[in-house]
Amino acid sequence: MKAAVFQGPERMEVKEVDTPQCKEGEVLLKVESCAICGTDVRIYYHGQKNVVPPHVIGHEIAGTICETGKGVRGYKTGGKVTVVTSVGCGKCRFCRKGWFNLCKTPRYIGYYYPGGFAEYVIVPEEAVKGNNILPAPESLDFDEISLVEPLSCCINGQDYLNIQEGNCVVVFGAGPIGCMHAELAKAQGAEKVILIDISEERLALAQRFRVDEFINAGKVDAVKNVLELTGGEGADVIITACSSNKAQEDALQIAGVKARISFFAGLPKDNPVIKFDSNIVHYKEISIYGAFASYRRQYEKALELISQGKIEAKKFITHRFSLDEVVKGIETARSGKALKVVVEP
Repeated sequence: MKAAVFQGPERMEVKEVDTPQCKEGEVLLKVESCAICGTDVRIYYHGQKNVVPPHVIGHEIAGTICETGKGVRGYKTGGKVTVVTSVGCGKCRFCRKGWFNLCKTPRYIGYYYPGGFAEYVIVPEEAVKGNNILPAPESLDFDEISLVEPLSCCINGQDYLNIQEGNCVVVFGAGPIGCMHAELAKAQGAEKVILIDISEERLALAQRFRVDEFINAGKVDAVKNVLELTGGEGADVIITACSSNKAQEDALQIAGVKARISFFAGLPKDNPVIKFDSNIVHYKEISIYGAFASYRRQYEKALELISQGKIEAKKFITHRFSLDEVVKGIETARSGKALKVVVEP
């Protein structure tokens, strides 16, 4: 088969490799679409500790079942599926609750296990046993299915936030994840969604979504603008969907009474500390949450939202590339000129 093999930072080789053999307990998928995640971009340019070259990355996978190994039951050859990225140990207290993303010894498809930038991918026995293969409706195309993974991560972040009708939601970051948060907030009943970024290009791309106000924080005082737009009350929910220390600090400044804040995006490991006025949290009774990856129940909800048209997945896809062009796809995703970029092997 053809695969894009990551050889180290800024070195990707698209070449013929042996098609993986389906062993006992495993499932072989034909990859039809694999969307590019911001993490894939970071791995390509900088590497990552849990990705050991040579390796095939890519985890936003949509495909069809080609073969099932001995002992595997309940999967139909030819069926459309996506795959939950987080593979847990199945034994720790988090896995026993179904929170495989918080497993103490996690292994991820596209990181530890080979991923979807290839014509075929094996779903390992541990993932099959963990119920990581999720059947998708025939009505969805593969590009739409590939967006289930990033949407599931947004759902994980918003599960903590209790977004209700009438809420004002502010999202920092107009990349694909920030735009997904904006659309998901509207689907949850938010009355007003405000999107903030420092890139006019990204804000222009985001015009296709159900956003009520756009703020370019590179040109105006975002905190002042949000307070003016909310009559001085501040926002009910704030989501920082960009790796920015200032965004997290500004989130506290625009939080209203009993606001809920999601520090959705992590910060660079060499600069993870922010100025934090805990009195704001104390006197306004603000709640602050983290969010990391997702688990099967959130994939199921993402599939439901996409299949019902409550989230229009196709609106997020701006570019498609063949497997041979995967590096061009990664460069495009990094450029800020795209939302979701999909590789179609």
